[in-house]
Amino acid sequence: MKLIVGLGNPGDKYKNTRHNVGFEVAAALAKKFATAMPRARFQGEIVEATIAGQKALLLTPLTYMNLSGQSVLATRDFYKIENNNILIVCDDFNLPLARLRVRPKGSSGGQKGLEDILRRLGTEELTRLRIGVGIPPPGRDAAAYVLSRFTKDEQPEIAAAIDRAAEAATAWAELGIDAAMNKYNASEAVSGE
Repeated sequence: MKLIVGLGNPGDKYKNTRHNVGFEVAAALAKKFATAMPRARFQGEIVEATIAGQKALLLTPLTYMNLSGQSVLATRDFYKIENNNILIVCDDFNLPLARLRVRPKGSSGGQKGLEDILRRLGTEELTRLRIGVGIPPPGRDAAAYVLSRFTKDEQPEIAAAIDRAAEAATAWAELGIDAAMNKYNASEAVSGE
């Protein structure tokens, strides 16, 4: 079984912010692949899905970003999911807007939700799909920046990136990490490059 975790913050206050692109990807996957209604479990919302013929769980932790590991750890342990079958989808303010990056392991890169997950699960060997939300302007606080909404000009580009990220997550589930990296880490994946 695969576990795809979309990171974000719960509540209308955070809807459509840069920090919530992981939630948006999970919602896109649920719309396409859900086999049951969402359920509240493990301090999150879980949707059962079938992706490329495989059972999958789509998890959006509702703990607030910095405590996401509580929900992921409880879900992983309850369903006995191997770490190599977990994909974390999150924002990254170190990547240009709409750029995708799939990696099999590594540090959190300053992403607080991913940092909490890595700490609680006790490993940096978790696949992650990062979505570039744009680099904060000089002098702008990074924490405030990721909690801001996309500008009108950025919205079409990030909407396309969320769709591509859902495709990348599907490729990861169906074909594995190498196929997802080869296709979605390429610079051509961003329109206009």
